[in-house]
Amino acid sequence: MDPTDLIDAAIDREGGYVDHPADPGGATRWGITQATARADGYGGDMRELSRARAATIYRRVYWQRPRFDRIAQRAPAIAAELFDTGINMGPPVAIGFLQRALNALNRGAVDYPDIALDGMIGPATIGALDGFLGRRGRSGETVLLKAVEALQGERYLSLAERRPAAEAFLYGWLANRIG
Repeated sequence: MDPTDLIDAAIDREGGYVDHPADPGGATRWGITQATARADGYGGDMRELSRARAATIYRRVYWQRPRFDRIAQRAPAIAAELFDTGINMGPPVAIGFLQRALNALNRGAVDYPDIALDGMIGPATIGALDGFLGRRGRSGETVLLKAVEALQGERYLSLAERRPAAEAFLYGWLANRIG
C-alpha cells in the first residue's frame, strides 16, 4: 500500500496555515505542527512550509517511523485509520488503540496472547494482528476498525470534558475523523 493518497487527503483536509488559540499544538501548516516540523529539521516560518515538505514529513513521521506500512500489508483499512489518528493524536496513541482492541478481541488470550500496551508496532503487535485476522478473516478487519474508532471517539469526548477549550474542535473531530 502506497500512502501517497492518504498523505494527499490529509494535507487537503488539514488545509493551510492555522494558529487557533484553543489548540495547544500551536501553529500548523498542512496539519504539521511547528514542533513536528522543527523536530524534522524545518527551521523556517510555518506559513512558508511547502506542501512537498509536509508530505515528506507525513511519510516519514506518520507512516514509516510508526511502521504503519507493516500493518498495511495485512489490513489496509486499519493502517489508513492509524495513520489518520496518528496525525491527530500521535502515532503511539493510535497504536495503543490498536493494541487495546486486539487484547479485548482475543477471547481471553485463547486466539493469541495479550500484548503490551507500549504504543509501538513490533513483533508482538504484528503477531496479534495476524492471529486476529487468521481467526476472524477479512471481516475481522471491519470489526477491528470499529473498535479502534470507538476508542478514538471516546478519547475526543474525554478531551472535551477535561479541557473545555477542546470543545471548539469536538464536532469537527467526530465529523471528520470517525467513520
